[in-house]
Amino acid sequence: MKKTLLLLAAATALAGIAAPAQAEGMDKVKACFVYVGPVGDFGWSYQHDQGRKYAEEKLGDKLETAYLESVPEGADSERAIERFARSGCNIIFTTSFGYMDPTNKVAKDFPDVKFEHATGYKTEHPNVSTYDSKFFQGRYVIGQIAAKMSETGMAGYIASFPIPEVVQGINSFMLGAQSINPDFKLKVVWVNTWFDPGKEADAAKALLDQGVDVLTQHTDSTAPMQVAAERGAHAFGQASDMIAFGPETQLTAIIDDWGPYYVERISAVLEGTWEQSRTWDGMAEGHVVMAPYTNMPDDVKAMAEETEAKITSGEFHPFTGPIMKQDGSEWLAEGAVAEDGELAGLNFYVKGIDDQLPQ
Repeated sequence: MKKTLLLLAAATALAGIAAPAQAEGMDKVKACFVYVGPVGDFGWSYQHDQGRKYAEEKLGDKLETAYLESVPEGADSERAIERFARSGCNIIFTTSFGYMDPTNKVAKDFPDVKFEHATGYKTEHPNVSTYDSKFFQGRYVIGQIAAKMSETGMAGYIASFPIPEVVQGINSFMLGAQSINPDFKLKVVWVNTWFDPGKEADAAKALLDQGVDVLTQHTDSTAPMQVAAERGAHAFGQASDMIAFGPETQLTAIIDDWGPYYVERISAVLEGTWEQSRTWDGMAEGHVVMAPYTNMPDDVKAMAEETEAKITSGEFHPFTGPIMKQDGSEWLAEGAVAEDGELAGLNFYVKGIDDQLPQ
């Protein structure tokens, strides 16, 4: 079921702001995109840019686009977003968690511009929407694969920042691995960056030196995949299919497919039907796509395909109890399923992860 909640009326009531009249349709829209990394990262920003190109292809001469790449989170992003708002952009997609407050700050001053923030949760003004994908669904699948493929019973996880989206992924990966091997071990290295090939490569090497034989990442470059290929270890691609950088290494990748969402939201501006929304979709809606399962035995591939199918159909949810917190206390009872709100604010590890979250 599509979990897009239209919150315009509620948000307006809470904020005490009168909702703007519905805009009329337009003949052409200028859509602008702000990226945290380079479009050539072959990961997160690359995949968002593929979505932009998909929208151009589908909407043709009704759409003009522009983008800014490698925009740091914080004050620099506020200036970039405001620059776009002043330049005639009708809708602006800000594609990193750290753009959340700058997006809302600029939106207040430009009520006629629509703003879409990726992975955030604040919609302080009626012209701001949020969108995200349930990447944790794919991470459960790769956790299962890791447990099947690892000879050491230990995987390495290169993590960016301790925000709920990243913590969800670590926990879901571990739960998937534990469903195959209850004694599975996971080593986490926090690099405190989204994109830094040097740091990511160093983290990958350090993890492999500690005995892990499967690598996964929640960072944006292909460096970990390339290190895995050099060392003969297995790895999972992040955000896009990275098989070209590890043809004998990659087991699969979680692909972020933003194109259809961008077409939908830009079309709404064209038609004058855009409304504030919060979207958090996953495999069922096509937002989370698994790359081909490669470099693994047929039985492991079959297992992964079966789990993917169950998650897609809604038969199975990765966060289904019993699940214990890292300290041994119960989080979810037998058969209980985590609600979206609980996952959106997840800030603790599940039992079995031998690591401390950065404060």
